[in-house]
Amino acid sequence: MKDLSMHILDIAENSVKAGSDRVEVELVYTDRMLEMTICDNGCGMDEHILERVTDPYATSRTSRKVGLGLPFLKMNAEQTGGTVEIWSAPGEGTSVKAVFDTGHIDCVPEGDLSSTLALLMTGHPAINFVIRLKREKDVFEISSDEINEVLDGVPISHPKVGIFVRNMIIEEIKHIKSNEL
Repeated sequence: MKDLSMHILDIAENSVKAGSDRVEVELVYTDRMLEMTICDNGCGMDEHILERVTDPYATSRTSRKVGLGLPFLKMNAEQTGGTVEIWSAPGEGTSVKAVFDTGHIDCVPEGDLSSTLALLMTGHPAINFVIRLKREKDVFEISSDEINEVLDGVPISHPKVGIFVRNMIIEEIKHIKSNEL
């Protein structure tokens, strides 16, 4: 994966396929670090699968024999001195946390986070996507459910809603990042 937004998209889409009706994406910015956490309430994984989930040749898919999303995430985080932690339990969901040293020369770029997050929210109207951006005490949080309440019958999947959500996230990312230490 060439950027962090693609990692988020990959993991969140796996959450959708796992039957989640709520997916949380949290980005926490600190000095030179970015902590990215994606949690869902999908079907989860048993211990056997969880032990092998970062092995590229271990996948639950039947359409191909490799699964590269989490192995690439782990490689990209670790090459910056960061880490990846994965928690999962059958019937409870999965949580993936990756930490990146964004000042490290080998850190992949963030990519188009705002478009990716807006696409997830508007592209899956039946799922409550919660987006949380943090830096110190500064927190921005928005959810699909909140947006749907405000829209009062306008579908969240409407293209103008997607543009609005993307632009709102762009501004919030700028705000969070403007508070750099």
